[in-house]
Amino acid sequence: MNQMNTSAARPGRQSALLPMIIIAILFFIFGFVTWLNGSLIPFLKIVCDLNEFQALLVTFAFYIAYVVMALPMSLVLNKAGYKNGMVLGLLIMAIGAIMFIPAAQTSHYALFLAALFILGTGLTILQTAANPYVVCIGSRESAAMRISIMGLVNKGAGFIVPIIFTAWVLTGIEQFSEEALALLPAAERSEQLAELSNRLVTPYIYMTAVLLLLAAFVKFSPLPELNLNDSNDTAAANPSWTAVFSYPHLMLGVLALFVYVGVEVIAGDTIGLYGQGLGVAHFGALTSYTMAFMVLGYLVGVCCIPKYLSQERALQGSALFGIVFTLGVMFGSTESHLLADMLFGWWGVPLVPDTVLFLALLGFANALVWPAVWPLALQGLGKLTSTGSALLIMGIAGGALLPLVYGYLAHTSGNSQLAYWMMLPCYAYILFYAFKGHKLRSWR
Repeated sequence: MNQMNTSAARPGRQSALLPMIIIAILFFIFGFVTWLNGSLIPFLKIVCDLNEFQALLVTFAFYIAYVVMALPMSLVLNKAGYKNGMVLGLLIMAIGAIMFIPAAQTSHYALFLAALFILGTGLTILQTAANPYVVCIGSRESAAMRISIMGLVNKGAGFIVPIIFTAWVLTGIEQFSEEALALLPAAERSEQLAELSNRLVTPYIYMTAVLLLLAAFVKFSPLPELNLNDSNDTAAANPSWTAVFSYPHLMLGVLALFVYVGVEVIAGDTIGLYGQGLGVAHFGALTSYTMAFMVLGYLVGVCCIPKYLSQERALQGSALFGIVFTLGVMFGSTESHLLADMLFGWWGVPLVPDTVLFLALLGFANALVWPAVWPLALQGLGKLTSTGSALLIMGIAGGALLPLVYGYLAHTSGNSQLAYWMMLPCYAYILFYAFKGHKLRSWR
């Protein structure tokens, strides 16, 4: 995203192929670890006997790492270099993955949250190190295409991981429903929950091994070290960096990304919890539905922007779709499967209630918000581009806080369906930014 100059020679087409493959693998890991949360939330709700608010501390622990650890990890990255930063990020993630083993064996929720925070910390440095390569391993003119490809890989992982998790961990999960567990004696109930929790041990052993192997692969790969000379960094060292606060389109863009990441995480990570409450048998795989629609949205962006669709129009359409689909979630039928039957029933895909389908369709609405807001928010910043980019990254905090707001509303109201109303003002704000906010150049 940052406008960078590099003193290292850009690789040619052939030499760029291997770095592209390596970075694509890393983006797959980003998506795999990030969107696994959607399946973990309803699983841990059962294992640790949580309410909706408590269960959504999963997203808080994971995404708050981006905010808390962003600056410390950027300092580490400056010392270690970009390639070594990727290796370090993978090693930190391996520590977080191995922590799931004692957490699963003890069913201690605080250990799960600590492990998720460490995973988020590793991802923070990994993403900070990997993203510059997407821009620098080829020509500037084709950078947008490479970014789109990485987005498809990332969300493709989000489509696959819930299916794998369901097949490996959630098989026979119906015997662990609240009603079934309530009928058991306390000792037998604890024994069954311990058995369920221990299902996480083997998958996370494999995940740890994969992360360690990837760290070794990246360390000894021919991936070139980037020598970035960012002419914009002078703004960060100069007191005048505070001038970014005089750009309303940037500051409003930070808020747009805050609410966007919040609703994106709500759509991807609460759908399993919501489906579980409605008695959907394959609730652990429901994040795949959201990710599938998000991939479809990315494909629309790749094919239509900017040839047929401007960034502003894409953002406006995304916000409008978000409002319509949120209303569908709130007022759609929890028993009818008509919409799902019409869309993909003929493919043999398991059907879901209409209201769950509307929640999944938010993936389509959300897909183009991030790529549309960034260029609009950074327009005209010049030497302050790097500082503006850092502020935009802080918008990821929305993924930590807004799902907790939803969890609180769902728990206190006792109606998880109507609690989704809190997304309406979020999409309304994105709509405001799409029409007017990004055009403002003065606070007066």
